[in-house]
Amino acid sequence: MMNLVIAVKNERILQILFLKIENPRTYLSAERAGMIYSATKEEEMSYITVGKENSASVELYYEDHGSGIPVVLIHGWPLSGDSWEKQVPVLLEAGYRVITYDRRGFGRSGRPSSGYTYDTFAEDLNMLMTKLDLKETSLIGFSMGGGEVARYIGTYGSRRVRSVAFVSAIPPFLLKTDDNPAGVDGSVFEGIQQAIVEDRPKFLMQFFHDFYNMDVMGKDRISDEAVRLSWTVGAGASAKATLDCVGAWTTDFRDDLSAIKVPAMIVHGDADRIVPFTASGKRTHELIEGSRLVVLKDAPHGLNWTHAAELNRSLLDFLKTGAAVKKPMTASAAQRQKH
Repeated sequence: MMNLVIAVKNERILQILFLKIENPRTYLSAERAGMIYSATKEEEMSYITVGKENSASVELYYEDHGSGIPVVLIHGWPLSGDSWEKQVPVLLEAGYRVITYDRRGFGRSGRPSSGYTYDTFAEDLNMLMTKLDLKETSLIGFSMGGGEVARYIGTYGSRRVRSVAFVSAIPPFLLKTDDNPAGVDGSVFEGIQQAIVEDRPKFLMQFFHDFYNMDVMGKDRISDEAVRLSWTVGAGASAKATLDCVGAWTTDFRDDLSAIKVPAMIVHGDADRIVPFTASGKRTHELIEGSRLVVLKDAPHGLNWTHAAELNRSLLDFLKTGAAVKKPMTASAAQRQKH
């Protein structure tokens, strides 16, 4: 006796039926009729092709649920779209259409050997937005995902965008340079890269300890099991992508942020050990005119789990009120969107 997954197509609906078939002839008849699809085939319904490397396509896995104003959630490093599990149900309940996707190299997306730069990440996002024909969209980026939000606006404009939110995000510019003295010394990023090369699983264990401030938050805000889940997802990502993305963290987003003329919100924890508030969220708020700033007291980097209730309230309020009306667009911004 064997378990089969049978997919029945009904217009745009794919219904998965689990059936035990004892007679092989029944299986062959169903297969010839085009009724049987593997689990892999079913999952392909939620993929978009964004490129090609040699004989393999580069695909992004995405999920698209609900109806209403679209909200695209962009995850952080080295996690996947599943890291928004405490936000997705709340947004759906509030009547939004919620789209999550896995960045290339992470989660269920393809794992090419290159393309781990913000120009490519923004291009991937643009292809997703275009494929789904999203309009009046709210883009919400967590940590590294904030870079996608900034570079997307800086490159493609806000024609499809209603509002943006940066959560524990890395913009505006983490690298210390002559014109960015508040940044982090380049040797820090080099040290992270070396640690990943030497023992990636070990590095990620310590990383997630600081990601959630486990010595403080582990008492009542997050369980060991939840941290272990994050480690499992992170350890399962492409080793090449995990390493190469560290180099992308030093991207300068200052010009991208200056192009943002839609309502914007910045949410950051004042106890963030991964991306300190003073080097990121505070400065992003200063660079985006009219932006809303929400600082969560004692919150770590991974506040979308430890402070989910507080973050969800801020997001819902912003989406309902702060994003209700776009800010006036300057002539230069309007000109950029024509190209």
